[in-house]
Amino acid sequence: MTVVGLIAEYNPFHNGHKYHIEKARELAHADMVIVVMSGNFVQRGVPALMPKHLRAETALKAGASLVIELPVCYATASAEQFAYGAVSLLDKLGCVDAVCFGSECGEISMLKSLADVLAEEPEAYREILQRYLRRGDSFPVARQIAMKEHLKSDFPDEVLSEPNNILAIEYLKALRRLHSRIRPIAIQRISSHYHDEELKEEISSATAIRNTFAGNSGFSTKLTAQIPETGISLLKENYQKRYPVFPNDVSLLLKCKLLKENKTSLQEYADVSEELANRIANSLSQYLNFEQFCRLLKTKEVTYSRISRALIHILLDIKKSDMSEIEYAHVLGFRADDSALFSKIKQEASIPLLSKLTNVENLSESAKQMLQLDILAADFYESIVTEKFRTPFQSEYCHPVIRI
Repeated sequence: MTVVGLIAEYNPFHNGHKYHIEKARELAHADMVIVVMSGNFVQRGVPALMPKHLRAETALKAGASLVIELPVCYATASAEQFAYGAVSLLDKLGCVDAVCFGSECGEISMLKSLADVLAEEPEAYREILQRYLRRGDSFPVARQIAMKEHLKSDFPDEVLSEPNNILAIEYLKALRRLHSRIRPIAIQRISSHYHDEELKEEISSATAIRNTFAGNSGFSTKLTAQIPETGISLLKENYQKRYPVFPNDVSLLLKCKLLKENKTSLQEYADVSEELANRIANSLSQYLNFEQFCRLLKTKEVTYSRISRALIHILLDIKKSDMSEIEYAHVLGFRADDSALFSKIKQEASIPLLSKLTNVENLSESAKQMLQLDILAADFYESIVTEKFRTPFQSEYCHPVIRI
């Protein structure tokens, strides 16, 4: 049995993701596909458009064998921490032969060369980098020039600036750091760019699809064309009942949380520096909503995404001290015809599979704390859904594992 791992957010699941699953099976010659997926909050530091159970079910109907949740402290972290958490989770399952990820360039050898330099940071590279930083170049520009000079390679500038390339490099760094036997496979992104805001004919960016939902167009023909046929009825049934959820839907919850904090306590949260804590505390009287506050706090040195992640960490009570190793694999759903995968994982994994959130007696205290953060994040999200769509609250403990 050959197993390929995928790392995803599926925010939301679309035709490009189905292509990724199919292509990963083909390139890895895989019998099974395990997906490590972000939960109800994603790496940009915002709530997911739709609940994790809905996204997991859509992925399973499109061909995934097993969907496991990436703990929220990693799912909402920087690209480096996000990648490390997801790769380490796949590695600890013990049965994953390959990990397949998308990138704009699709050239694994080039991405490996860059990852090796960034992981090792050899002295020759650091000296070149410092020279260009002293010249006044910004860090991304200086890194790009230094990398080309160090490798004596004239690779395209966008290789170190495109979002999927950046994540691909971080996955490779994580594999190296873990001394993992998992084989990396890169797939070139097709049809649309990560930041494209307009729908394409068949495969559009998740950004464009989220924008369409934000425009309250419902399930137009154009939108239906972006989603695999196996998932359309599921998403139609839940539209305006369980989703869409947007960043500003957390505004009131976040404001309540911020009112309880001070400049000192804010610094305990992940991604919150002393300077940012001061800015948050001093600007709170100008708070209108989540997105407006992110824009208000943004500076030349601190990006919007960093601010967004920091605020979500405050909301979800994710502290700097919570970034421990992952010690469990929380199962969101699986395909019944691929159930043999469970036996393989149980034989070879170094961490337990959790299908029931009450089965935690054998977990360490740090693992229990990490899992509690996942449950808190899920209940926060459910509270937003309950208020927005007037649906009954469903505790995370009551959500059954999805079986297709």
